[in-house]
Amino acid sequence: MLTKRIIPCLDIKDGRTVKGTNFVNLRDAGDPVELGALYARQGADELVFLDITATVEKRKTLSELVKRIARHVNIPFTVGGGISAVEDMQVLLQSGADKVSVNTAAFRNPQLIEDIAKAAGSQCCVLAIDTRQEEDGQWYVYLNGGRTKTDTLCTTWARQGVERGAGEILLTSMNNDGTKAGFALDITRELATSLPVPVIASGGAGTMQHFDEVFQQAHADAALAASIFHFKEIDIRELKSYLHSKNIAVRL
Repeated sequence: MLTKRIIPCLDIKDGRTVKGTNFVNLRDAGDPVELGALYARQGADELVFLDITATVEKRKTLSELVKRIARHVNIPFTVGGGISAVEDMQVLLQSGADKVSVNTAAFRNPQLIEDIAKAAGSQCCVLAIDTRQEEDGQWYVYLNGGRTKTDTLCTTWARQGVERGAGEILLTSMNNDGTKAGFALDITRELATSLPVPVIASGGAGTMQHFDEVFQQAHADAALAASIFHFKEIDIRELKSYLHSKNIAVRL
């Protein structure tokens, strides 16, 4: 049985870790390199670093920060933000990243997914999808850090992304993000049970039980969280012990 992964996410703005609610009201959460190293020591399985303003500000993710992270972190980590060409990916992988996450640029140019998968393998290409459930009950894709709504359904885009070569889906529910009210189980389950690649659930973690639910009920392969780790509300070791007690396979 494949173990379920716990993945702290570090949203980066101007070189610092920040965290907000529903993609707004950002507050400082610390140095990303120090936090990443701490989580690695605590037993995190992977890390995700997202430069949340890179796409909006039309600026590339800083490879220098990735080099610093690689020197201090001994577990796999993914970097996203402003990646719009294979060259951007190559710079980040050469700087020490294990995977890259693409979002808006891939939606605008789906060929980017194919190009990355061809150049580095599908396992290096994480398709991040920010999605919001609207009043009609459907989950729609949002771009540019959640600022721009599209008419494309989340399920449709996820399927297309996988067909083009994405090796993993990072699914963030904007409705749940930062609320600590639990993950979006329905849309997570829909993707996790219909796609042939791992699905990382993101948005809404507030208690250890929420991780239990997203693994047992929504069949997510990994669960990603930010503020509960940054602000010391949940310890990764304790979380994994709890999940183990619930007969969920985790790396202890």
